[in-house]
Amino acid sequence: MMETRPLALIVDDEIQVRRLLSLCLESAGYRVTQAESGNQGLIEAASRKPEVILLDLGLPDMDGLEVLQHLREWTAIPVIILSVRDDAADKVAALDAGADDYITKPFHNDELLARLRAAQRHSLQRESPTFFEQGDLRVDFTERVVTYGRTRVDLTPTEYAVLRLLVSHAGKVLTHAHLLREIWGPKSGEQSQYLRVYVSHLRTKLSEVGASTQLIRTETGIGYRFQIT
Repeated sequence: MMETRPLALIVDDEIQVRRLLSLCLESAGYRVTQAESGNQGLIEAASRKPEVILLDLGLPDMDGLEVLQHLREWTAIPVIILSVRDDAADKVAALDAGADDYITKPFHNDELLARLRAAQRHSLQRESPTFFEQGDLRVDFTERVVTYGRTRVDLTPTEYAVLRLLVSHAGKVLTHAHLLREIWGPKSGEQSQYLRVYVSHLRTKLSEVGASTQLIRTETGIGYRFQIT
């Protein structure tokens, strides 16, 4: 019989942490595979193709961010960072490198499982999206058309690009650097003022057709989040 339970890969050098995570995940219906180093984690990810990866940053052979960057070269598997590092700069760096979420240790098992489910839902939505719809707002990715109710929202190409990125990752914080890199390219790090202008324009145009200005939330010092309602 084909195994239908989702496979989770735990990459952590502490055996006690791996055991605790394994117990938590297996009790929630996951299969589990483990790695105690970054290189081993990359091999497991490539050979086993897990549905989700739990990744520590403090690994013995390489930093977890380097592991994440290697993963993002070839896969969109959801990756959740589990780390004792709780500095905002570490969280921003991980999100910029492609992490789907960041949880600091120690954590509550129920919260971890909820974050896992959310990351997997977002992953499924990314596989073949043709549109985004929430309430009266609809973004048609094929036609590049945005409507609110029966009203078309006229956006410039850049405004549309910003909105598409935000709604494609609805509920998730996108850092300033990630948005700038995706829209204006890898050398755009000093152009954050442009991003603020375009987000302001987006909020104005959406509010003019009746949408809430709170749909696009500012995460102070980090980036923006499209609010799920």
